[in-house]
Amino acid sequence: MLQRYGWSDALQRQFSSYATLGLEPARVLVQQRGRYDIVTAGGERSATLAGKFAHDAADGGYPVTSDWVGVSAPTGEGDAIIRAVLPRTTTFTRREAGPGAPRGQVVAANVDVALLVASLNADLSLRRIERYLASTWESGAQPVVVLTKADMCDVVAERVAEVEAIAFGVPVHAISSLTGQGLEAVRLHLQPGQTAVLLGSSGVGKSTLVNALAGRQIMTVREIRDDDTGKHTTTHRELILLPDGALILDTPGMRELGLWDASAGVSTAFADLEALFAQCRFDDCSHRSEPGCAVRAALDDGTLEPSRWESWRKFQKELRFQHNKDDWQSRMETRRERVQKHKDGRARMKFKMKGGYDD
Repeated sequence: MLQRYGWSDALQRQFSSYATLGLEPARVLVQQRGRYDIVTAGGERSATLAGKFAHDAADGGYPVTSDWVGVSAPTGEGDAIIRAVLPRTTTFTRREAGPGAPRGQVVAANVDVALLVASLNADLSLRRIERYLASTWESGAQPVVVLTKADMCDVVAERVAEVEAIAFGVPVHAISSLTGQGLEAVRLHLQPGQTAVLLGSSGVGKSTLVNALAGRQIMTVREIRDDDTGKHTTTHRELILLPDGALILDTPGMRELGLWDASAGVSTAFADLEALFAQCRFDDCSHRSEPGCAVRAALDDGTLEPSRWESWRKFQKELRFQHNKDDWQSRMETRRERVQKHKDGRARMKFKMKGGYDD
């Protein structure tokens, strides 16, 4: 059973230390509000987190859909208990939305291919695709751009060319899940035993694509609105075994994708700019007014789009802000620890002094 879900000899060797603790391997199929559906060698069952594991798990340490975990599985129909998460081969992480200290949220783990899904409608955004590309390169997975609803677009070739101009060697496929256009090209990226994840905004057709690849209705879908934007359907992450043996992870649409520790991914996604930087006369060129600046020259002669340059600058600002905020949080945590140590020291001294008076 587990082999169908990607279990391998390498994972078996990696799991040996967990096996000595009496655990058995499993993969998370669904994660929803603290409960999990997993698959073990004996089949599918429900699971919950062990109390100690839940308490000790660090930021990003809780299991997510597609994680490999170590469980203790009682006989009968009771819940299995998740007690460990195996090291991840790839991790797609975004900055968690909301106030407070910045935190990373693991969206997908142990995936081989990331299908970056965008709709060929008025909402198609090259800047958003750049963001997904940067995060995917950072994760370690291989990106593939999938442009849906080709049957509703009159300028497909032009849109594909625009995306290819910023994707640099990444496959770009225009498809229609309704007519079947382009689906075979997407299938070539899905191999038995390997895992692909669908990433994109709400309403771009991820669940419809899953159904088309499966050849049957697996995921619930809803019609698009009159304004040509989709309605949100998927509410949780689910790992699905396709008839051809490939695995696909459907995810809820993301309103925003904040970068999380993605400097290397940004460099790969903007390889064209990295090449220009290497051509500047000065190594510390700020690309503003220095003589011999290859970036300014490319902007002047039109070989570099101003919007792409501004996108790169925005990413750098975002990464700097995150880095500075992380440094501030680290300094504050160090200060709190130092203050607590002083308090503990004073408390111990008072205790010793009081004990001395009592003798």
